[in-house]
Amino acid sequence: MQTITDIGTLIVSTLGTCGGRPRIAGHRITVHNIAIDFNAGMKPEEIVVQRPQLMLAQVYAALAYYYANQEVIDTEIAAEIEEYDRLEAEYTAKRQ
Repeated sequence: MQTITDIGTLIVSTLGTCGGRPRIAGHRITVHNIAIDFNAGMKPEEIVVQRPQLMLAQVYAALAYYYANQEVIDTEIAAEIEEYDRLEAEYTAKRQ
């Protein structure tokens, strides 16, 4: 008989791990990482192929968390991209 998994145990947040961001329990793969892959066009099944250490249920749990908090997570991802672009431009300018 298969054991039942409480989906509330699949996503955790730990202060000091991955910046305290929600992540897949037992892994350093954040909900943000899964959301970025999904928003780039990857299907959950493709994400599992790219990250074979994950189960499909974990990816879907991350997506459920993402959709429950989409505005906040999208804002954080946009801020990270903006900071990356700024730092890249600064680095490029120093090398020229």
